[in-house]
Amino acid sequence: MAATVAVLGVIGGCAPGQAGQSGPPAAPLTSRPETSAPATPASTPAARPPVGKLGEYRAAQRAYAFTEDRGAGAAPRILNVSVRTPVVAVKADYGGTGLFPLIVFAPGYRQCAGSYSALLQQWASAGYVVAAVQFPLTNCHIADPDESDLTNQPEDVAFVISRLLRLSEQAAGPLAGLVDASQIAVAGHSDGGDTMAALAAAACCRDGAVRAAIILAGAQWPAFTGHWFAESPPPMMFVQGTADTWNPPAASVQLYQADTTGPRYYLDLPGADHFSPYEGSATPEPVVATVTLDFRNAYVAGEKSSLAAMWQAGQVRGVSVLVSGGRMP
Repeated sequence: MAATVAVLGVIGGCAPGQAGQSGPPAAPLTSRPETSAPATPASTPAARPPVGKLGEYRAAQRAYAFTEDRGAGAAPRILNVSVRTPVVAVKADYGGTGLFPLIVFAPGYRQCAGSYSALLQQWASAGYVVAAVQFPLTNCHIADPDESDLTNQPEDVAFVISRLLRLSEQAAGPLAGLVDASQIAVAGHSDGGDTMAALAAAACCRDGAVRAAIILAGAQWPAFTGHWFAESPPPMMFVQGTADTWNPPAASVQLYQADTTGPRYYLDLPGADHFSPYEGSATPEPVVATVTLDFRNAYVAGEKSSLAAMWQAGQVRGVSVLVSGGRMP
């Protein structure tokens, strides 16, 4: 599969919810000060910066265009991807590469990444590289979108993951050394949630690189062929508003209860609709941002202590109820 990539430039970045302002960058590690004692080696650099706290980092944003050639006479697919990266003062302050986990996000039908800016910025501010994919035939700029193209979107996402990892492996460039190939999560809303559910759990489309999946108001799209959950899927979290008329709660419940093997969670949002929990910053979006971050901290970044914080953040009277293991609120 041939590919080309174009970097379209820096878009800019800010701390979540504070346009034009910056949160504190991670404090660089320093060597121990000199003393009159015999010289000692500098302290060993940390392998990676800290991950998991909202507002820990400023986030830079760049746009990329990846050209995916599927061969056999198929038209090339142009995948525009906006990538938010946590800003560290000096990469050399850390001893390794693959500094941050990766989240790849899929917008809903006739939606673009800009609608989810607050949520994506919050995730990036916690120390994640966040890449949002604009699908070629279903995005917000298409006059006559083709929803049936959804069946091509899991492969698009897998292609984007491979291109991001390749850019991270390079010796120089904005993404050089930033992405940890062993810590990859996916998330998606609506049809984007359908896409990511298939990538995580459908026999047709599963990508073994995915360590965790977050499905926001998603469903099991009938056109994805083969068995679902035939192999042990990665940990999954399903988020659903009870007043959602676009994606009925039963669709999320069906996916959540179909998986009986891996860790699975269901964040119920009483009275919430299809868009407000994920677009903008009003209630219950802050709960969604926090709970999904804690979930990824535990299952992607390996911070198992985040599970306790996740359970606490998910129980907000009148706003959210978090359950697991097939149980319902």
